This record gives sequence, structure tokens and C-alpha cells, in this order.
Amino acid sequence: MVRTRFAPSPTGFMHVGGMRTALYEFLIARHYGGQFILRIEDTDQSRYVEGSVEVIYSSLKTAGLVYDEGPDIGGEYGPYMQSQRKGIYLQYARELVSKGKAYYCFCDKERLDSFGDHDKYDRRCLGLPADEVQARLAAGAPYVIRQLIPEGETRFLDQVYGDITISNDELDDQVLIKSDGLPTYNFANVVDDHLMKITHIVRGNEYLSSTPKYNLLYDAFGWPIPTYVHVPLIVNAKGEKLSKRKGDPTFEDLLSQGFLPEAVVNYIALLGWSPADNTEIFSLAELIAAFDETRINRAPSVMDLQKLTWMNGEYIKKIDPDKFYDMSLPVLKSAVLTPGIDLRSVSAMVQTRVNFLRDIPPLVDFIDVLPDYSAELFTHKKMKTNAEISLNSLKAASHALGGLTEWDLAHINDVLTDLTASLGIKNGQMLWPIRTALSGKPTSPCGAAELCALLGKEESLKRIQTGIGKLL
Repeated sequence: MVRTRFAPSPTGFMHVGGMRTALYEFLIARHYGGQFILRIEDTDQSRYVEGSVEVIYSSLKTAGLVYDEGPDIGGEYGPYMQSQRKGIYLQYARELVSKGKAYYCFCDKERLDSFGDHDKYDRRCLGLPADEVQARLAAGAPYVIRQLIPEGETRFLDQVYGDITISNDELDDQVLIKSDGLPTYNFANVVDDHLMKITHIVRGNEYLSSTPKYNLLYDAFGWPIPTYVHVPLIVNAKGEKLSKRKGDPTFEDLLSQGFLPEAVVNYIALLGWSPADNTEIFSLAELIAAFDETRINRAPSVMDLQKLTWMNGEYIKKIDPDKFYDMSLPVLKSAVLTPGIDLRSVSAMVQTRVNFLRDIPPLVDFIDVLPDYSAELFTHKKMKTNAEISLNSLKAASHALGGLTEWDLAHINDVLTDLTASLGIKNGQMLWPIRTALSGKPTSPCGAAELCALLGKEESLKRIQTGIGKLL
């Protein structure tokens, strides 16, 4: 069975890159009918940020990435907090020592600091006699356990980057168990992934160069090597790696800015991956069906907030009107204070015209207060209107609408349609002046008849008279 895992460190925020890793792990698992696991890698307490684990839980829940096993729900291969697995790693490191695949190192910090940044450890402790090693251990001497890198080269297949071969001469004898008895990140990763039966690993391409170290550990234990999926970097508009410190948004930031979780997840899926048919709008279920990890690109992906904004608007357009009304109601109530206005109608008018809920107030502010607009708005070349045509249309509309006894959209439409025909003018020459008089804006969320129905008879006729006054 395909088993994937998202293994974040609780260091503060859910970054976009981290969410993409989680999403790809989730999609691979679900696409192949497998299982998705959450593991928290919290052994580095110096980087731990209070509340971070809860942020991870809530972010995955908000994104719809339901995991099958994890710290908060348990599972067959727990515990899923790495700090609760401390007793596991030393026994595996000692197993490697017994196999001649690792060794004890007693070099102190001062000696190690004497090496240059690019110098490999000189294996001074590798040649220590066994009895001396045991004597030092018995005396309580501080030590680390190092992986013994064999000669030769290491080759592996990555689902994105293909066949990769690296000379083992480039690899250092990395530390597996630190002097405090805790495992290093790389070692704990390998042990945990094996014990949790992880089959596919998604991570950033910056880990490509260290993958041979992982594989040599798998080989040393005689364990099967998982399938690797290394994903490209996500960069900002300047080509720099995304960074909260540089002002780039986290997943939580995007939600607070008004982006819908579904839109963000859809967009993040396309940061490095594209389907065969170039579809852009996906539900999570559609992503699961379409996802193919071999179609992940190698080139860095640019985080484009304009594209995400467009996608957010597309998602808003598709929301069920009743659901959108419920979502937008708090904004509508604060934006429209005039009594008697049908806010459900307003919601329907603006749904296809906004990218965010915060876009609503500027679209509907004319409802409460008619702006002090210029008579130049009545002149519109495309609508073939000018001041004279607009004045005549408004006078005729005022008279015809004033005689209406049933003020609803159907009757208003009938009156304006008949009036336009009787005057022998084009629709735009009648409707544009009315729409302008009612909204006082160059654009409005709906047409003239809809505005009349929304504002009511008294207010509509009053605003039409105001328009007539501007044109006289």
C-alpha cells in the first residue's frame, strides 16, 4: 500500500512550501488509494515555537488534507511526535555500529571546529581499537555516532529529476546520534519512515544532494528504499525563495487576506505541477483523480498573487448562491445600512463581480448615499448616449415608472422595454442614463431595472429627478 507522510517541524507558521509538500503527499496517497500520515519532527527543541503544532493541525484541516494517522488521532505506527520516540534511535545506530556501517566518535568540539566549512571529518576515531572504544564508553566519555560512508557512488531514481548519480567521495561521515543522545534529523527521518512503512517521500529539491546519505542508511540496514519526489523551489516575484521575514505570505496570511482555502489549495497544487490538459480550476477530488507526480516540473515556481486573486474570484463565482449569501452577510450588513434593502438580492448582484468579500463595500456604497457625480457620466459613446438623449430618456422614464402600481423587477422591465420601443431608441440609450442616475457611478453591480427594484419606487424616482436636474 502507498503510504506518504507530512513531517513538519513546529517552528511557527505553515509556509506555502510546506503546504505544497503536504498537499502533494496527500494527493499521491489518495490517488493510489493509500494512506496519508502526519508526523511532527520536534526533536530540535531550540527551534520549537509554542502553538505551532496546533497551527499544523488547523492548517491541514482548513485545507481539507485529512490524515489517516497522526499525533492527535493515533495509529498503528505511533507515537507520531518524534520527541516521544527518543528511545528508538540509539538501538538502530548501535546496530549499524555492530555491522561496521557506523562508528563512535569522541572528538571534542574544539577539534571539530578546527576543520574548515567544506572539510570532511578525517575519520580519526574510525581506527580506534575496540577495547579503547569500550573503555571510553564505560568511563562516560562524550561521543557521537557517525555513519561510515563506503567507497564508490550512489545512484537513485527521482520521479522528477530522473536518474541521479553522486560520488560517495562528496559525502561526509554524518552524525547519526548527537552527544546528547538524540538523533540527527536525517537519521531519525530514515528510521521513522521505515518503521512507519512510508513508500513515497515528497520534499524540496535542496535535499537531492543528501539523498545518497539516506539511501546508504537504507542499504546498511537492508531496508527497501522509498520512492522520491523532489519538488522545485517556490520563489517570489524577485526570484527569491519565499520567506516570511521578507514579507512573503504564509498559508495563514493568505486566508486572513481573504483568499478561500479551496482556491489557495488549488493554486498551490499548480506551483510546480500541471495536468496533461492544462486545466486550472480543480476541486480537491478532481486534483486527487488528476494528480501525476511525474508531471511535476523541475523549474522554480513563481508565487503570483495576481493569478491567485483571479482564481479566488473564479471560486467565488462557483459558490452556491445561498452559501455565498451566508458568507457575505456580515459584510453586507456593515456596508448597506438603508432599511428595507433586500441583501440577498445584493449578494446575488455582486457574487460574480468580486475577487474577495472585501471588494463588496465599494460596489454597493451607492445604495445608502448617492455619490455627487458629474453629468459627464451620462455621455457614453458605446451606449450612444449624450446629455440630450439622457435627459429625454430620464424624463420619459420618470413619468412611466411613476405610474407603476406594482413595483417589482418583471413590471419594471416591461415598462422600460415598452418605453424604449415607443421612443424608437436603442436599449442602451434608455437603460444607461437610468443606471447612471440610480448609482452615480461609471459601473454598477447590475442593470437599470434591477437597481430600480432594489432601491424601491420612491428612492428610484428621487434619484432619476436628481439626474434630470444635473442635465438641465
